[in-house]
Amino acid sequence: MNLFYKSFFFLCMVLIPALSYAQQGKIRGKVIDDGTGEALFGVTVVIKGTTKGGITDFDGAFEINVEPGAYDIQASFVSYKTVTVTGVEVRPNDVTVIDQIRLAEDVAQLEEVVIKAEVINSTESALMTLKRKSVNVMDGISAAAFRKIGDTDAAEAAKRVTGVSVEGGKYIYVRGLGDRYTKTTLNGVDIPGLDPDRNTIQIDIFPTNLIDNMVIMKSFVPELPADFTGGIVNIETKDFPEEKVMSVSISGAYNPSMHFNSDYITYQGSNTDFLGFDGGTRSLPEGAQFFEIPSPSGDFTDQEINSFLKSFNPTLGASNQTSPMNFSMGLTLADQFSLNNGYKIGYIVTGTYKNTTRLYDDMFFGEYQLDVPPIGDEPANNYEMIVATTLEGILTENNVLLGGLGGIALKTNTSKYKFNAMHLQNGESRSAQLEIFDNGSAPGKSGYIGYSNNLEYNERSLTNLLLNGAHYTENGAWKVDWKGAVTISDLEDPDIRKTAFTVNRANGDSTFQPGAAGLPNRIWRSLDEINIVGKLDVINEHKLFSETAKLKFGVNYTYKERDYLILEFNLRAPGRQPNYGGDPNNVLTDENLYPNNDFWYLSGNNDPNPNEFNSNATNLAAYMSYEFSPVPKLKSILGLRMESFVQRHTGRDAEFANNPVEGTGNNLDNEKVLDATDFFPSINFIYALTEEQNLRLSYSRTIARPSFKELSFAQILDPVSNRIFNGGLFEYPDWDGNLTETRIENFDIRWEMFMDRNQMISLSGFYKSFDDPIELVRINSAFTTNEFQPRNVGNGELFGMEFEFRKSLSFISNRLENFSVNGNVTYVESSLEMSDEEFNNRKEFEKFEQNIENTRNMAGQAPYVINAGLSYNNPDKALDAGFFYNVKGRTLIVVGSGYFPDVYSEPFHSLNFNLNKAFGSERKAEVNFSVSNILNDVREEFFTAFRAEDQIFQRWSPGVEIGVGFSYRF
Repeated sequence: MNLFYKSFFFLCMVLIPALSYAQQGKIRGKVIDDGTGEALFGVTVVIKGTTKGGITDFDGAFEINVEPGAYDIQASFVSYKTVTVTGVEVRPNDVTVIDQIRLAEDVAQLEEVVIKAEVINSTESALMTLKRKSVNVMDGISAAAFRKIGDTDAAEAAKRVTGVSVEGGKYIYVRGLGDRYTKTTLNGVDIPGLDPDRNTIQIDIFPTNLIDNMVIMKSFVPELPADFTGGIVNIETKDFPEEKVMSVSISGAYNPSMHFNSDYITYQGSNTDFLGFDGGTRSLPEGAQFFEIPSPSGDFTDQEINSFLKSFNPTLGASNQTSPMNFSMGLTLADQFSLNNGYKIGYIVTGTYKNTTRLYDDMFFGEYQLDVPPIGDEPANNYEMIVATTLEGILTENNVLLGGLGGIALKTNTSKYKFNAMHLQNGESRSAQLEIFDNGSAPGKSGYIGYSNNLEYNERSLTNLLLNGAHYTENGAWKVDWKGAVTISDLEDPDIRKTAFTVNRANGDSTFQPGAAGLPNRIWRSLDEINIVGKLDVINEHKLFSETAKLKFGVNYTYKERDYLILEFNLRAPGRQPNYGGDPNNVLTDENLYPNNDFWYLSGNNDPNPNEFNSNATNLAAYMSYEFSPVPKLKSILGLRMESFVQRHTGRDAEFANNPVEGTGNNLDNEKVLDATDFFPSINFIYALTEEQNLRLSYSRTIARPSFKELSFAQILDPVSNRIFNGGLFEYPDWDGNLTETRIENFDIRWEMFMDRNQMISLSGFYKSFDDPIELVRINSAFTTNEFQPRNVGNGELFGMEFEFRKSLSFISNRLENFSVNGNVTYVESSLEMSDEEFNNRKEFEKFEQNIENTRNMAGQAPYVINAGLSYNNPDKALDAGFFYNVKGRTLIVVGSGYFPDVYSEPFHSLNFNLNKAFGSERKAEVNFSVSNILNDVREEFFTAFRAEDQIFQRWSPGVEIGVGFSYRF
């Protein structure tokens, strides 16, 4: 018995202190220099009136373990005002985070500054400080703003940033410039795009619960890559959490015009479509990868041919079913803890799932031409355009996004290491049923009516691995930062099926006619790309003229390689065709397949294949910059970046593929298509008019390079719109096939004033000149098909202005202190001097009283971008809400030529509402309500011509969407 009491007493002595420690809470935070916005190393942070506390590390971070209760925290540092944060509430087994403690330098008066805890916690405030003290012109949005606005992916969030618009819900345009002049980086390193039709990555694949902040840099400094002009969008993923996080979220969205609609069409895919990838149902049939496939024209038996035909999925048309509503869910786990030696480890695991369904029952694609050219010297007065082809009907999409991020970080006394692994999986199934009208009176058109059935699946995946280290000397004078990243992206378009019937006008029969709507067609496309980046940056901070100065230098190496392949198959139909009943699913029946009937597949793939290429690019860069203050209040940043860029291509054109023995045409075998060493100077001046006002001036030189696809011989068909993209290496009578880089000179000036409560106002002006800009041009010599090509089109320039403000309405009345307005407007005038070929082609179709000059607007350049918002934020009630508006001006998107007029996108007026409300004493539960496209606006793109009525190039209605979400933090 005595032994029992002794044991019990011993356990109590051991466990009581442990249980007492377990009931403790933590205070974590960060201390920054209020003047520079940078972390302060070595600040003493204690519980006021005690010696309990700690010292900030190189990130300015501190941690204090205390008993539950309310405390005042005091931060002090030599030559800085002491700051006390009052009313810091600490709960058992919980972490209280103080986002920022700002210390202001003041040698003469060392009085204490007192701030309430609830006032200091705002990561938007941190971003404002970064913006105010940045060496280049920048804007951005933080994770705190994501929550308030309710955005679920990076594309939605980016629309809130000054001068930013988002095209197609995916692609960022900065200052109205197209995606060609915008670059996206992930954690400061290059990542490849997933869409061969674009030069930038689709940022809608990045869920906001994976993002710490998103910053858009609008002016160049040497440590940035030089291949941007409008802006660099850098997405920083979360890595070192300040507090323990375990949260789940779920949301749904309903669009009355799209969801629970029995007109929705789809087809049977694979059993893994709901995870964003095909499970094998759409795989390429065995033997189809060879140049010679089983057919009666080869040495194959009837059984081999029939078995091969049956290996193709017989479904060629969609069927009706009721469409589901959109839904998404997310899970996040994160925490940090300390080791016995004082080192810290942080981790984050987060996942997201989105399933989105869209139905466009009024989809329209049009092709129009200018009327016949004038005869003799008399200008024509037939202004109206003539229709060439129209496609009209229903288009549906089901998009699945599955994303996951895992990261671990280790922080020592002088170093920080982190490793992030991210995978994004995206699958989209599309179905379309379109009526076709082809006008035989238009040049190059055969004249028919028909209807097309289209089935598509697009599978995209991106895997990114990042290893990053940052090292500091003990006095913080030197910092060495290195990064190594590998990104692998894959794109598969397995079994794109297009089945178009030609309708006999006399009897209404539906048949396949090669010279009209064409034969049933199937396409397999694949893209594999790897991107390897190594980056080293060194920063030395020292004193010059009694002011802080920084020397920065570094090197960067990037290697990219892409493999691209298109395989195409056409169904041969007999001259005497059976009655299909207008149903494409009645085509590949047993009685129609060879040898029972004369249906078999023909390979559209030569050996070598003109639609197969390999491209690779290397970019070796080095830079140096110096930041210093030659006189008080003036900061100067002078620098130079060198990039040695080489791009190689392996591929051939159709002429060589058809005659490989004779060797006519063009064939490239890992040959250089770009090879240049460029120097990019950068000059930035920042003059502090007052403590809260800056005047910025900058000059830089940047570059825009053609993409892998653009520098190729590839011909890529959009089976829905029936439009063809031709690589820029193809030669035409008015194009030599020599696509080259665009070099840009940039000038910026900006005045900005920052006020309390995150209020600010800024006014900017900018000028850019473009040498050999690249634009998408309608090919003048292609009458029977709708073909486009990227080309250097002349020299261009633009002038622009930006105005931004954030203002509380408390100046009107104290009752409005929780309301604020924000807005930003970008206005741009662009001009491009046409090439002689383009100018002469346009003059040939000049109309009566029309005076065509040799200048026009630049393609992709919007004349204005407007973002505006009215917000309500009440921290006491944990409620915030707001209306948010975005619009981009009419923009030239396709450059016409000869018969073919220019194409402009119409302004889309996007007005959205969002409301967030947190519940409970600790506000762990939160509800979100949103309404998108309140104005029910329509997306439209038009052909335009002198004194002619605009004609539709493309039109679709996104409808109004109502969303509800719920999240809970454990």
